[in-house]
Amino acid sequence: MIKKCEVSIEELKQKIQSKAGTDLINFILEDINELKKILFDPKSSAVFMAAINASLWVNEKMSQWLGEKNAADIVSQSVPNNITSEMGLELMDVADVIRPYPEVIEYLQHVKDDDFLEELVKLHGGQETRDAILSFLSKYGMRCSGEIDITRTRFSEKPITLVPMILNNIKNFESNAGKKKFEQGRQESLKKEQELLDRLIQLPYGKEKAKETKQMIDLIRNFIGYREYPKYGVVSRYFVYKQALMKEAERLVQDGVIHEKKDIYYLTFEELREVVHTNKLDYDIIGKRKGEHKLNEKLTPPRVITSEGEIITGRYKRENLPDGAIAGLAVSSGFIEGRARVILNMEDADLEVGDILVTTFTDPSWTPLFVSIKGLVTEVGGLMTHGAVVAREYGLPAVVGVENSTKLIKDGHQIRVHGTEGYVEIL
Repeated sequence: MIKKCEVSIEELKQKIQSKAGTDLINFILEDINELKKILFDPKSSAVFMAAINASLWVNEKMSQWLGEKNAADIVSQSVPNNITSEMGLELMDVADVIRPYPEVIEYLQHVKDDDFLEELVKLHGGQETRDAILSFLSKYGMRCSGEIDITRTRFSEKPITLVPMILNNIKNFESNAGKKKFEQGRQESLKKEQELLDRLIQLPYGKEKAKETKQMIDLIRNFIGYREYPKYGVVSRYFVYKQALMKEAERLVQDGVIHEKKDIYYLTFEELREVVHTNKLDYDIIGKRKGEHKLNEKLTPPRVITSEGEIITGRYKRENLPDGAIAGLAVSSGFIEGRARVILNMEDADLEVGDILVTTFTDPSWTPLFVSIKGLVTEVGGLMTHGAVVAREYGLPAVVGVENSTKLIKDGHQIRVHGTEGYVEIL
């Protein structure tokens, strides 16, 4: 499945180079059908659904047979082929390249401009640093926060976004920490698997129970990593489209049709096709939509909204919560105490090892921060959202769906995260 997607994206990159004007717009519309074909391929969903169903089975049966809660969380650590968690570990490898060069580290601590990569080569170790960052960007440069929105600025478009995360890794870790972290998680997973199988053997019909459980754990470990891949495929494709469309926008600026390239963000695709075709635009539309967008950015979206537009509100129905505890969804087992870092923008992240990240939501672009933290609390999310999947793989206790957590928990608070029970306490 992964290979098929990679080949398709390489073909797209080759074909799109020769397209321009309305040909380009028509080509992208056609290629979106290819994107849908890959994304909705029944084989693709069968892969990760096999793992998700196996996770549910393991949690249910281990609870029933052994009284063990959320056992699938631990056996999901350090699985192969998870493109999102690999990104976090590979940024640690970039830090390893830079670590021996104090002059480069000093320079990175003060850079402000996106052309910093060009200046780097003048320093001792600068070429090695530049090569390592560009190699990372060739694989993950299409990612960014809110990446499903094609207009959002990608890592490749603003590489300086990565610098605070790289510096955090240099400060917080020793050399080779990424590989050690992955191997530690893998060993913990294998140990847990063996412990579960040993306990099951002692039960009535123990051999059958152990055999079936082993099959289910294998399904989880072989296939759950792929859960992260389809979106990576979509975002990779979007970035190829975006780069081609921005070249078209550049031409429209040169022809005086629009004032700046980003003006095309405020047109529908059909409107853009018309503008490209006629080289004419009523510019008032752009101004009006920019104003609407500014207003919309100030709105707080509801937690749940139906297809009919009905907003549903509610509270968690929980027994036996400690006084003052804030309820959420248990998505990654474990129990951790530490300093809360309330971070709303990834660029503002200044984390110490042992901090607990508290934020509104995480998507794959936040993953490099996960290597530094010891726990996660988010306002939005569910059992299979990206943050939850990666938290389990890194072995981080996590509670998501914690309403208003970024307001109730203050930056610097000492908090306790109950990842197994699904609640947070402010200490």
